Amino acid sequence: MKAFWLKLHKIGDFLHLPDIPTWLLVILSLVFILRVPSFFEPYYYGDEMIYMTLGQGVNQGMTLYQGVHDNKPPLLYLTAALSGNLFWFKVILTFWSLITIFLFYKLTKVILNGNEKAQKLSTLIFALLTTLPLLEGLTINSELFMIFFTITAFLILLKGGPTPGKVYLSGVLLGLGALFKIPAAFDAPIIVLYWIITDGFKNWRNILKNTFILGLGFVSPIIITMVWYFFKGALPEYIKAAFMQNVGYLSSFRPGDVQKSFIVRNAPLLIRGLVVLIGSSVLFIFRRKLSKNFVLLTLWILLTLFAITLSERPYPHYLIQAVAPVSILLSILFAEKSIEQSLAVFPLALFLFVPVYYKFWVYPTTSYYAQFINFVTQKTTKEEYFDGFSSTTNRNYKIAEFLSKSSNQKDRVFMWSPDSAAVYALSKRLPPIKYVADYHINDYSSKEIEAKNIASTLPKFIILSSSYPFPELGQLLKSSYLLVNQIEDANIYSRIDFAPTK
Repeated sequence: MKAFWLKLHKIGDFLHLPDIPTWLLVILSLVFILRVPSFFEPYYYGDEMIYMTLGQGVNQGMTLYQGVHDNKPPLLYLTAALSGNLFWFKVILTFWSLITIFLFYKLTKVILNGNEKAQKLSTLIFALLTTLPLLEGLTINSELFMIFFTITAFLILLKGGPTPGKVYLSGVLLGLGALFKIPAAFDAPIIVLYWIITDGFKNWRNILKNTFILGLGFVSPIIITMVWYFFKGALPEYIKAAFMQNVGYLSSFRPGDVQKSFIVRNAPLLIRGLVVLIGSSVLFIFRRKLSKNFVLLTLWILLTLFAITLSERPYPHYLIQAVAPVSILLSILFAEKSIEQSLAVFPLALFLFVPVYYKFWVYPTTSYYAQFINFVTQKTTKEEYFDGFSSTTNRNYKIAEFLSKSSNQKDRVFMWSPDSAAVYALSKRLPPIKYVADYHINDYSSKEIEAKNIASTLPKFIILSSSYPFPELGQLLKSSYLLVNQIEDANIYSRIDFAPTK
């Protein structure tokens, strides 16, 4: 085994690859092995299916937000388009995660001041928390992509001091992170608060200059995307979908509060903002007794928790945004002997409070891998394996197979179901309207409006089920469609040949 690692290092030296210690190679190898089962997952997870459908739209020449819609910035959909299918998307995520773990290790070398034991522990914790199904580490989500940019930005700024060029580059990286998901924007104030607290106000001119440069770097990639969509004629749709619709998303998990006054409705948000203010003030007051690194980690926890709880939704992948500082603080707690070993309890307790208070979901880990082992050892069939992810997965594959055999890629199909995006992604057929998920229609349009849009385009197939009705399409089905197939609870209607295609 020792000879094997020596050969790897020789190969790395020959290729001028970065020096990677043996223990880190072991962690990276473990992460790769833990991610292999994700390569065999079926098309089933709602968000992934939306990303794949929008990526398919891009590959067919459609303009995001105008021709095909979702409410995130564009980089995740463009990555889906680049991948082409779910398998390669998972492969891209795997290698992206391996690079992120390596950069996190480099960051720990700066923050943990040569404490190798703490570096090993924090890197292992980070690798596991961003990989295991517990926090949806194997699921494609924006957080796994955007933390790469935050970690890289912090690494650049902490090595050698904030020169204008490094500050601008860090801002650009944070802007790119926000183009995966908007909450990444809350990582930028961490840097500014860190400068204020560690330098005080004596260098306010320098802090103000660097803050301006950081902000300029942050908005640069965002402005470039806006210019792009302006020339595509889709700038209003882009701003509305990727930025404005996320504002309403903040209170969407408490729909009953919509009629309440602004103060009452936003009291939880204001309270969380007050926690950030109080925590930052305490750090400022005791700044001379705290190390700069501890200040940074605590600010990192405070601001990411604020971002994580914006919508008050209990999705575990949100917590990935805070995994980096949590991993380092845990290593300080268990592997350092200093006053800050005890102080680390406070930000860590705050982090633990959030998933408990908001009742964040967790996903099973052991059963996930047991299910995969049973599949590869042929103890369960492919159909049984797919059923373990969702009871409708096999049905969706059958529907997609029918559509692939009965239509061309440019033909439009419409399915009204919580699984509609899975069928679109599998069959590589797009809907006749820009919305690819049922909640898109419910949240951003209406069934009445979209029924009219569907009637004006006459898709080749319409797929409905009695358990999930769409009565607004009833008249259209009677006049222009015939029931041609039934796959479990899904009724597939085909456009009558003499119905004009528009």
